[in-house]
Amino acid sequence: MNGTIRVGNLFGIPFYIHPSWFLVLGLVTWSYSSGLAAQFPQLSAGLALLLGLMTALMLFASVVAHELGHSFVAIGQGIDVKSITLFIFGGLASLEKESKTPGEAFWVAIAGPIVSLLLCGIVTAIGVTTAASGPLAAILGVLASVNLALALFNLIPGLPLDGGNILKAIVWKITGNSYKGVTFASRVGQIFGWVAILSGVLPLLLFGNSGNFWNLLIGFFLLQNAGNSAQFARVQEKLTGLTAEDAVTHDSPIVSANLTLREFADERVISGQNWHRFLVTDDDGQLVGAITVDNLRTIPTALWSETQVKEVMRPITESTTVQSDQPLLEVMQLLEQQKLSVLPVIRENGVLVGILEKAAIIQLLQSQTQPNPA
Repeated sequence: MNGTIRVGNLFGIPFYIHPSWFLVLGLVTWSYSSGLAAQFPQLSAGLALLLGLMTALMLFASVVAHELGHSFVAIGQGIDVKSITLFIFGGLASLEKESKTPGEAFWVAIAGPIVSLLLCGIVTAIGVTTAASGPLAAILGVLASVNLALALFNLIPGLPLDGGNILKAIVWKITGNSYKGVTFASRVGQIFGWVAILSGVLPLLLFGNSGNFWNLLIGFFLLQNAGNSAQFARVQEKLTGLTAEDAVTHDSPIVSANLTLREFADERVISGQNWHRFLVTDDDGQLVGAITVDNLRTIPTALWSETQVKEVMRPITESTTVQSDQPLLEVMQLLEQQKLSVLPVIRENGVLVGILEKAAIIQLLQSQTQPNPA
């Protein structure tokens, strides 16, 4: 997963860490250990470092708890959580699919900030009720303030933050169109991204102050991800209502299992067709296998006239096919996930419709964006 390291499972959810997280862990540990050492001179350097590391780990545990909040609500809605990943800007829970209704989407989005606010309240209550003092009080104060900041920052109403997903759900509810919600929340996210970038650039240009450099990173993060969300929403909207059959390639490379290899070579290969792989069907039109040009080389040419395609073909499993009525958006995601460029399309009774190429989906999207001639 893009260089991430899998470290195990959390409640059955795959848990990953991006290498950048270790850099952040080191910086946070050093920062808090230095702060504790300055605030409490009686602490030894080793103990301050240990307390700084514990604080950093508890802070990241808070981020994980935030993402688990999203995950548990999604699981309650029947949505599979593919992974939780810690990276330089925090955490990310990767969900299998979107919620079915704006109300459900709202609760998935707001669950994370609610968890962070609850943690802030719990840690604050522990500090007050136990009358903690010294380094323990300082650590509790840091945990409470960071969880509060985590909740408030994520409530900024722009994608990809939780507040953006909340805004998306609200616009979805008002308009009845989830894609309009994504588009609107993405634009708001881009606005906040530019604001964050300007808040980092202007002090640097005007006063030579680089103290807001982190704002630049956050701004670029918001701009990139908000733009990606808007682009994906446009793709989703264009593919809505289309099925796999709508993108099947005309004159797909299909041959009968009863053809001889000589007939196959003459009709399909030598005739100038540029396909290297052909799907094989039986007398009922059902998909039974596939044959490639290379398969011909396994049989001496003298035997081509008496050898049928079905004797040379390779079987195809159901996992490598898609149903003709399957939503085209799901097919596109399947192609991306499995790194495929072509998939056979069959009907419910197994009859082959043709092949679906990734390039055909791209052409379909491009044709929908072109203006109609007057």
